[in-house]
Formats: sequence, C-alpha cells, structure tokens
Amino acid sequence: MEFSSTFFFAFLGGVLPALLWLWFFLKEDSARPEPKWLILASFLAGMVAVVLALPTEMLAKCIAAGTWPALFNTTPFETVAYCGSLPGVQPIFLWAAIEELLKYFVAIVVVLWRRAVDEPIDSMIYLITVALGFAALETSLFLMGPLDRGDIAGGIFVGNLRFMGAALIHTLSSAVVGFFIALTFYRAFWVQCASLCIGLFLSAVLHALFNHHIISNSGENMAIVFFVVWLGIVVLFLLFEKAKRVHRIIQP
Repeated sequence: MEFSSTFFFAFLGGVLPALLWLWFFLKEDSARPEPKWLILASFLAGMVAVVLALPTEMLAKCIAAGTWPALFNTTPFETVAYCGSLPGVQPIFLWAAIEELLKYFVAIVVVLWRRAVDEPIDSMIYLITVALGFAALETSLFLMGPLDRGDIAGGIFVGNLRFMGAALIHTLSSAVVGFFIALTFYRAFWVQCASLCIGLFLSAVLHALFNHHIISNSGENMAIVFFVVWLGIVVLFLLFEKAKRVHRIIQP
C-alpha cells in the first residue's frame, strides 16, 4: 500500500472514532453548546500536542536511561531515532505527565483563556475535545504499521483496542483536569492554581497506571483494565453533574 493511501486510511481510522466519542460527550453541554469553530480548534490542538509529545517523550526516555549527554551532538530527528532504540527504558509516569501537561498547555493557548469559557463545565468539554484530538492522531500513528504491511485485520484490532481503551483514558485523564478547574471556576486565583495542580497530578497518575498495566501485562488481564476505564467513564458523568452545579458564590 502506498504511503499516501496508508496515511489516509490510518488517519480516518483514528479521527472517525474520536469524532464519535466527541459527539457523545458534547451532548453533556447541549443546553449551552460551545462554538463549533472552537471545538474544531481544540480538536486540532490536541493533534498538535502529539507532535510536541513525541520528541519530548523520547528525550525523557534518554534522560531516564542516563544517555542524555549524547543528545547535545544530535539533531531532533536523530534524538528520536536514538532514544527510540534504547531497550528496557520505560519512564511511564514521566511520559503520562508530559502528555497531560501538553494537552493542558495547548488547551490554554487555544481556548481556555477565551470569553466562550463562561461556565465551569466548559473546561471539561474543551479538555475532553483536546484529549480526543490527541487520541485521534496517536491512534492514526499506531495504525500506520499494520496498514503499511497490508494487515487489515491487525489494523482493525488495534483500532478497536484504541477506541475502547486508549481514547477513553485520554478523555478521562483530561476530564479530571477540567473537573478540578470547574470546581474552582469562581474562586480566588491561588485556589484555582492549587486545584489545577491536583488535577494534573491525578490525571498523570491515572494515565500512568493504565499504561503500566497495558505494558506490563502484555495483553493479559486487558479486559479488567478496560472495565476499570469504563467504570471511570461512568464516574465522569457524575463529575459532569457536579460541575453543572458549581455556581458563583454571592457575597452578602
């Protein structure tokens, strides 16, 4: 299969399921829906976060392996190739933290500062949108391998796993950040900062735990891991309801 065709089908395989999840979660804000162009911008920003995350994660891998001094004499492309070949180095929490920070960073740059974010639940909606954009491009990259080999069945299998697991853990972890922003939406700045730090830490831990169990089990007990993720999605809807009830404190 030619590269252009492979990329096209891999991209569709990553984006279409993510858009399905996005449509599903956007119904939580149907009373006061967000501008469509900001939703699109947030989704694309999530894809940009993947581009930023890849070299950053490889750099983290090199640092964890103690080979970072050699990086001063390499180009960014050589760094990715070199770090990617290091065996046995899995700084899982660091990778999860990088991804969660970058998803939040692009959300801040693109949307969270805008006037459209005028109610607590909006932070959850936009961070989930960013997360699904991230998951879409990440899934596309995972699909490139089997599709390039002509392994259609393998591509479908990978796509289904990503749809049921990885896309949802990205959604859930970013939603946690959005929820902690929502909780302090009307509070003092220092309270918002403290709440944000807690949310980012919890999201990174949640993401890292998922990655750890997927990598360490090598496919074993995957059903249990996915069940826990889906249980987390049920909790997410409870968090949505809590965020909807956050109101401005009116001083007497």
